Amino acid sequence: MFLFRPGRFFTALLASVLVLVNVAVAADTGTLNIHVDKPGPKIGPLFYGLMTEEINHSYDGGLYAELIHNRIFKDNREQPVHWSVVKSDGAVGSIALDRKAPVNTVALTTSLRLDVTNVGPNQRVGVANEGYWGIPVWPNTKYHATFYARASDGFTGPLTVSIESNDGATTFASGTVSGVGANWKKYELDLTTGQVEKSATNRFVIAAGSKGSVWFSLVSLFPPTYKNRANGNRIDIMEKLAALHPKFLRFPGGNFLEGNTIEERFKWKETIGPLEQRPGHPCCWNYYASDGLGLLEFLEWCEDLHMEPLLAVYAGYSLRGAHVNPGPDLEPFVQEALEEIEYCTGDVTTRWGKRRAEDGHPAPFVIHYIEIGNEDWFDKSGSYDGRFAQIFDAIKAKYPNLQCIATTTVTSRKPDLQDDHDYPSPRAMLQGVTRYEDRDPNLPKIFFGEWATQDGKPTPSMRAAIADAAWLTGLQKSADTVMMNCYAPLFVNVNPGAWQWPTNLIGYNADSSFGSPSYYAQALFSRNLGDTALQYDMDTSVAATPPTPLHGGVGVGTWNTSSEYKDIKVTKGDTVLYQSNFDKGDADWKHGNGSWNLVDGALRQSSNKTDCRATFAGDPSWTSYTYTLKARKISGREGFLILFYVGDEDNIVWWNVGGWGNTRSALSSHYDGSSNDFGGSNATVETGRWYDIRIDVDGPKVRCSLDGKLETEAVIEPGKPVNALYAAASRVDATGEVIVKFVNTRAIAQPMKVNILGVQDVEKNATVELLTGQPGEVNTIAEPEKIVPQTVGITDAGPSFVYEFPPNSVSVIKLKTH
Repeated sequence: MFLFRPGRFFTALLASVLVLVNVAVAADTGTLNIHVDKPGPKIGPLFYGLMTEEINHSYDGGLYAELIHNRIFKDNREQPVHWSVVKSDGAVGSIALDRKAPVNTVALTTSLRLDVTNVGPNQRVGVANEGYWGIPVWPNTKYHATFYARASDGFTGPLTVSIESNDGATTFASGTVSGVGANWKKYELDLTTGQVEKSATNRFVIAAGSKGSVWFSLVSLFPPTYKNRANGNRIDIMEKLAALHPKFLRFPGGNFLEGNTIEERFKWKETIGPLEQRPGHPCCWNYYASDGLGLLEFLEWCEDLHMEPLLAVYAGYSLRGAHVNPGPDLEPFVQEALEEIEYCTGDVTTRWGKRRAEDGHPAPFVIHYIEIGNEDWFDKSGSYDGRFAQIFDAIKAKYPNLQCIATTTVTSRKPDLQDDHDYPSPRAMLQGVTRYEDRDPNLPKIFFGEWATQDGKPTPSMRAAIADAAWLTGLQKSADTVMMNCYAPLFVNVNPGAWQWPTNLIGYNADSSFGSPSYYAQALFSRNLGDTALQYDMDTSVAATPPTPLHGGVGVGTWNTSSEYKDIKVTKGDTVLYQSNFDKGDADWKHGNGSWNLVDGALRQSSNKTDCRATFAGDPSWTSYTYTLKARKISGREGFLILFYVGDEDNIVWWNVGGWGNTRSALSSHYDGSSNDFGGSNATVETGRWYDIRIDVDGPKVRCSLDGKLETEAVIEPGKPVNALYAAASRVDATGEVIVKFVNTRAIAQPMKVNILGVQDVEKNATVELLTGQPGEVNTIAEPEKIVPQTVGITDAGPSFVYEFPPNSVSVIKLKTH
């Protein structure tokens, strides 16, 4: 018999494979004892929530229902990206960005100029927007279009506004606008489709049939929105969020809060009020954020789903390392945070509460938690302790009942909660299930503000869902320490080029969306939470320890970076095992994610995607060798991934040089789903400079050098064992119902004798909500319900009964007790 006990696990940014225990015979029956007479901690009312930020086109092109891409023409300063000219045969016209005579100097500083130089009867010249990977068309649907326009003298109009197929052959809805004159004016009209087929291969067009010039600004097209909110959210995605039963929303992020620079942070005052007053800003994932989903929209999102806002305020640190020193320099940002809280919670007698009322929401919002910053462990200046203290003191002085969350360890003040983040492999997630058991009660309580098992792209696999569910059993058992948690990232637009992060909870394209297996696992657990955690013990002999192979070839890679490599050489003593300067090509290399090409004798990866790898298999017998090469960073956020001991894509070690936003370097081993960071150093990478890299390996011993300087010397540790079965239990206090959660990571069914102790009786009829599937399976746009929960009945339950949990499964049993 064993009880789950605490254990640490390491952050890993690699999606890898969880090895499941396969045996040829049926599993022995285990025992699960649920002690209803030994109640554990109360489960917090805000235990499950949502975390959101602008990544993977989560807002623009995702939840935010706006269909026009680059609506105020700021996505690119030189070209009107996502816009094109449409014209009939024989008609002549062109488009260009124009910054003369703008609508205003606050936000709408750029317009799109259409010049129609030749157009005949029944012809047209116009501007077309491609949307976010297509303009979705649904049958019998009313869209609302708005835009600002002005025209040159002599332009007679009218303008025809339409939603049509990309080839222009089919018009699904259209209308006209007349009277466009020399002064800017806002125009509005509704476009309604008929009985058409759903599709996304469409465009939005504004066209003219007469010569002259027309300027456009803030071009917008909205479909119906959730609860019919103006400037609102997509209905299908909001419905999926509602099904998660979330209790809070952490916003606006995440990295989106910080921005790449201080200037590119989330400036909340520029996200409120009319859209024509919102300039937008570059987000930290290499695209422009419209800020149409601004501070008030976040709060209304909470209102629509009956969630509590968990507001994160900017704390003086940005992603590229810029920080504001505590003291007078930080004070403007302290005031900015206080005013933001006042906008959210102040009544109409306060300055910013009055402004919120003017923006359309007189009633204050109720907030209990404020997070100060985001991931400030990346700030190597050590300034966060002072920055936190200064903001903490100011918030507590004005709002003494607000609970303040720190994003890393601080000593100057005791935060009310501390935010932890982790993105481990499946096996590492299982290793961390007991992470918070027996935590020192004198330490701050935990808000686990970002977590997700990394397996599956761009949405998690069933393997990830199993590990996620196991992790959640551990969080529930530690409910006296873990007050709140939320998965991240929440959203991903699954179109090629739309996403930056590999594993995300909910996927969508322009006209469809789906929940991942991890989404359904979390939905099962969140709607079956209970009020009080119950103690349990489990008797089973199942456990597994994977081998740690230390042999194989070499490779190179990048993460959010474009880099190139040359002069590859592998030696053992005086013997050259492999050498290439790519003068005969790279046919012996296997290319993975990314864009790999030979350029001037170097192997170059030119995209800014994550986890891009190219490998040379080498000889499996290579266990001791020296690997040398030259590397140069071209652009991007990080540096180099230098791969060695390459067995396959799931068994590998790499030296991450200039990783974590180019703040540090470390080794990472990835074996059979077990990922481990070790051997860290402060090495970073300069853009445009060639580096000499050397890695010496001898079994588990590794030495890494950069430009002749030894950076790290470390030993690869063997993989840690993990359990195969996980459980948690809780009680609904009002009814006495007992909820049993069980996770079977094995590829065979697991019979368990379930004993409900400390009750007089258990009704025979019970229900089981079950999620099961093959570990590598995922849901997709084409198969959105390949893995979804099913409900089955139990007719022989009681104080003691046997239930067989299916292979690769997440189960929730609900038992009525007396």
